[in-house]
Amino acid sequence: MCLTSPQRDGDLSKDGVCALFIAEKLGVSAPTCGEHLRLLSQAGLIRGKKVKQWVFYKRDEDRIAQAKETLASDW
Repeated sequence: MCLTSPQRDGDLSKDGVCALFIAEKLGVSAPTCGEHLRLLSQAGLIRGKKVKQWVFYKRDEDRIAQAKETLASDW
């Protein structure tokens, strides 16, 4: 996959963004990006989906809204 070309596998709306594109956009290595994506996934803020040999990530908007609400509330 050429990282400067448009994403050709996976649907951006349905599947999310390829982890390699995320790493490129952040300017970090694929393993570094993968570790951060793994942590965000464990927190429930994003969902990963394997399409062919790639992993695509999509935000979990409901979970993000819950986390924002929790952080904004008075503990």
